[in-house]
Amino acid sequence: MPVSFRTTILVLAALASSSVAPAQVLPASLVTSTNMAPEPLLASNELPRIITPVPVEALPEADPVVTAGPQSDGSDQQDINVIKSVPGESLASMVSRLKSATPASRDQECLAGAIYFESKSEPLAGQLAVGEVIANRAKSGRFASTYCGVVFQRGQFSFVRGHAMPGIARSGNQWKTAVAIAAIVDARLKNSAAPRALFFHATRVSPAWHATRVATIGNHIFYR
Repeated sequence: MPVSFRTTILVLAALASSSVAPAQVLPASLVTSTNMAPEPLLASNELPRIITPVPVEALPEADPVVTAGPQSDGSDQQDINVIKSVPGESLASMVSRLKSATPASRDQECLAGAIYFESKSEPLAGQLAVGEVIANRAKSGRFASTYCGVVFQRGQFSFVRGHAMPGIARSGNQWKTAVAIAAIVDARLKNSAAPRALFFHATRVSPAWHATRVATIGNHIFYR
């Protein structure tokens, strides 16, 4: 019976096709061998993990080595080279050692600026004496109590203009020397040849000051 035979064939073909799962189309890179099945697809409610690379500079480093020394809140922290002193070291050697330093605070920068403008062409001993005058004033109780207060006090230093200093060539050797001298004065590493001096003037002038003359160093005369 041709019709019945054809019907039977169609039914059998339909049953066979319904038992075969549909093939998955995946990139060849996901199949690592001919004997390994592909990775299963993620379910619809499952999200892939995203791993963010960590930059090299953000990785934790070893704890820094901290050199023992005076502690502060950071506003007037000293350079470690300023704190250390070498017994018998000359002023010239100290200045050479500290020339690479930067001012440790705004106050020390004011001190370096005054040394720079008042005595940058003077011998080192003269620059030290000028710096000590400012430090002595700050400690005396007769002037402002900070280096910046002393330097910017009205009518005291002619280089001050409108409560500000002129521009400074900070890459120059004279500024670096002034910074080193300021560090030496601030840390009291070396005494000048004009002890306790509070005033000075250039040798080219002769003001009628009623003060005790202490020393003449370079082109300045110092008084207390």
